[in-house]
Amino acid sequence: MSNTSLSITVNGNARSCEAGATIAQLLTQLDTAGKRVAVERNGEIVPKSLHGVTELAGGDRLEIVVAVGGG
Repeated sequence: MSNTSLSITVNGNARSCEAGATIAQLLTQLDTAGKRVAVERNGEIVPKSLHGVTELAGGDRLEIVVAVGGG
């Protein structure tokens, strides 16, 4: 990874991340790693199997939803 910072939007909030960061790394920073989450990137669902290899790009818009159980 380089030290270049990218601007992205997560759940409507502006955020920065390092160039080359993956969705999995972002989820770790957001303390959602290991939880049941759905990630949408620029209007497309990103399968969990691709979180570790999908690199973020400047201008990306992500929606991250954490599943909460209950009744």
